[in-house]
Amino acid sequence: MIAFVFPGQGAQVVGMGKDFYEKSSLSKEIFDKATELLDLDMTKLCFEENEDINITEYTQAAMVTTSVAMLKVLEEKGLKPDVCAGLSLGEYCAMVASGVMSFEDAVKAVRQRGILMQEAVPNGLGAMSAIIGLDGQVIADICSKIDGVSVANYNCPGQIVITGKKEAVEEANAKLSEAGARRCVILNVSGPFHSAMLEGAGEELYKVLQDVELKDFEIPYVTNVTAEYVTKDNKDEIKEMLKKQVSSSVLWIQSVEKMIENGVDTFVEIGPGKTLTGFIKKIAKAVDKEVITYNVEKYEDVDAVVSALL
Repeated sequence: MIAFVFPGQGAQVVGMGKDFYEKSSLSKEIFDKATELLDLDMTKLCFEENEDINITEYTQAAMVTTSVAMLKVLEEKGLKPDVCAGLSLGEYCAMVASGVMSFEDAVKAVRQRGILMQEAVPNGLGAMSAIIGLDGQVIADICSKIDGVSVANYNCPGQIVITGKKEAVEEANAKLSEAGARRCVILNVSGPFHSAMLEGAGEELYKVLQDVELKDFEIPYVTNVTAEYVTKDNKDEIKEMLKKQVSSSVLWIQSVEKMIENGVDTFVEIGPGKTLTGFIKKIAKAVDKEVITYNVEKYEDVDAVVSALL
């Protein structure tokens, strides 16, 4: 079984998707559509050196546009997944791939999501930190005893991200180091994403999502919020989960474990970088399973993946 997986914020890089734009009319159409819908020059944002690509309100739309532009080429070649998933922001790409949300609705929603997340907490009040080399349950237990900090991302065994009020994150770092963490690294991010401090942004996003049409879909996806499959049978829960996703933990380890448990043995990461591929290999190893991973980040990757899997 094949899973398509999509990276989140942080994987962006100048030049992403440029070869797809130049070589595929379908990809070009996606970039042009995003430019028109958002009144943002998406080619300039993604292809030319600029500061905006790393600013949340722009990054999110740029990442979704790029990953979906790549996805469309795989679909055109006839490659279809059995399930999809995405890390945080990447979940919107997973929903486009599953067919439950149109690209147009997804890119408009993440543009608003990026603005809301960026504006939710004044600069300097929140923080995020990557905890390296400590068990996720130990981290969660220590964070639960400190007011204002929680787990943001269960990325892979040995790499968990915490989030919350700046002082609380710093206190947690000290306690986690004492507990045996190899490193605690404050991240260069513009806000305490996936923390309770973003609940207001989630509420505002929920209002935006009321205008989004959810379609009937055949390909399920796994949600970050519960690490469970979303199908047409529980479609009515999607908007509520997207609201929660902004302020709740990203259960990536649990999502990948769920897919492996359900028979997925091949993962195709679609988007810039190889972050998820690295995570998936570590997660599979921890549960003693063999998986095959592929990346699609350059146009030439498409033929290699398609010939291997079709």
